Amino acid sequence: MGMVQGTLDALGTPLVATTFVVVDLETTGGSPTANAITEVGAVKVRGGEVLGELQTLVQPATSIPPFVAVLTGITDAMVATAPRIEAVLPAFLEFAGDAVLVAHNAPFDVGFLKAACEATAHRWPGLPVIDTARLARRVLARDEAHDCRLATLARVLKTGTMPTHRALDDARATVDVLHRLIERLGNVGVHTVEELATWQSTVTLAQRRKRYLAETLPHAPGVYLFLDSGGATLYVGKSKDMRARVRTYFTASETRRRMTEMVAIAESVTGIECATPLEAEVRELRLIAERKPRYNRRSRFPEHATWLKLTVEPFPRLSLVREVKPDRATYVGPFGSRRLAEAAMTAVHEAVPIRQCTERLTPGRHRSACALAEMGRCGAPCEGRESVAAYAQHAAAVQLAFTADARAVVERLRARIERLAATERYEEAAVHRDRMTVLVRTTTRTQRIAAFAAVTQLVAARRREVGGWELHVVRNGKLAAAGVTPAGVNPRPSIDALVATAETVTPAPPPLPAASIEEAECVLRWLETPGTRLVDVDGVWALPAAGGGLAGVAAGSEQADRTARPFDDRRRLRPSR
Repeated sequence: MGMVQGTLDALGTPLVATTFVVVDLETTGGSPTANAITEVGAVKVRGGEVLGELQTLVQPATSIPPFVAVLTGITDAMVATAPRIEAVLPAFLEFAGDAVLVAHNAPFDVGFLKAACEATAHRWPGLPVIDTARLARRVLARDEAHDCRLATLARVLKTGTMPTHRALDDARATVDVLHRLIERLGNVGVHTVEELATWQSTVTLAQRRKRYLAETLPHAPGVYLFLDSGGATLYVGKSKDMRARVRTYFTASETRRRMTEMVAIAESVTGIECATPLEAEVRELRLIAERKPRYNRRSRFPEHATWLKLTVEPFPRLSLVREVKPDRATYVGPFGSRRLAEAAMTAVHEAVPIRQCTERLTPGRHRSACALAEMGRCGAPCEGRESVAAYAQHAAAVQLAFTADARAVVERLRARIERLAATERYEEAAVHRDRMTVLVRTTTRTQRIAAFAAVTQLVAARRREVGGWELHVVRNGKLAAAGVTPAGVNPRPSIDALVATAETVTPAPPPLPAASIEEAECVLRWLETPGTRLVDVDGVWALPAAGGGLAGVAAGSEQADRTARPFDDRRRLRPSR
């Protein structure tokens, strides 16, 4: 029975029957337009057999730089009598014929050959090109080859020829590298030139076939959502130009493997147009938190954050919680992990004699109720040792450090670190330093967010690159409205209309903003961008003078440098031209 071709995908040119011309060039520099070729080396192979070789020096129009001469060994004297590129190029093109061109870092060599064709009025034949450097990045694991330079690959793949920065030797080494890579790819079913070309490309067929999904999106800022066949959200992203950004998911510029997998599953892309890039960034965060797309790695679970809470009890203590409640307690956070929250809590316990047990103690309850005290592991002066009023001083010290002034706590921690360092207990000192840094960094962040969330309404503007203004209304730390004005138009009427139609926002329990922490920080970054102007502030926006940021400076912490600064730019907005 004769052979049957099942699908068009089965068509292809077998690698064993393909003629490859492996080329390498030496040049006077790295620019095809400003530099020239000094040597051409090429090897023609088919089925693992060498069919021919081509090697010649080329006389450039300029002298060879000394550092290039040292690298390649090719000097001005060697090329003085060599043919010029006008004579060499036709011979190379005839040698290549209609073969598949191969080079290591092919854009470099092909770029010089195309430039030479253009300079000498020859037509570039448009040969298919295989890049062994790119192919090696797809075939070899990083722990197998730390880079994809030709010398590295020749050593890792144990080729018979080592590169020497001379054209023919490097072309021969590239032949060996090509054959070793083809041998490995044969084990995964790559047997044709077409399959080899697809493998070297980071763009899969699934990506190419779905490029049409971007065509319905506008060239405007906004949020785009990749959806599967059932309408479930796979991935949420943002961009200043949605159509241009989504197109990149179907090109070689997209190198993330999980995105390749996501595109293969996606059946549609939906765009949500936004007035400004900031609105797009905020909407992206909200959609990720709401829909939790499986291909988004960040911002999916803001509710999983950990907070450090100073409880409201006769004898307050510190507790790790997931939620900030309107219970008049003092909170610090959020922490990126429970481990960091525990480190900050330990730092406070080391600086302030506040109880560590979990018992709910009352003034009438005997000290024996505290299990840790019974075991001698609690140094807190709680029930049986101090009155409620006396103990309240320790709780007030913790509350002050969390909300306004951490200097006293930081100084106690620094003193402990210095004592350990003085006795050469450096590892212990480093542990205490790291705990202090976490505490200072997080109190700074909390104070910054709390101050921003306390502002009832804030209106800000920034000039657009195309003229006009970006306008934003923020209420209790949440973006409530966004808009733009065209160039040459007084922005005041637009500001008034934006404020009148902005979302009504209900304040959250302190220190929370009305939005997520990440959204509030996103808006703060925009406000801190040079050129942003405050139009109106309803309330007081200021940080405590001796807050976490100052304590961080006193402690030498480089982590507490994100301190919000009150804005005093009250310049009147004028129409943009």
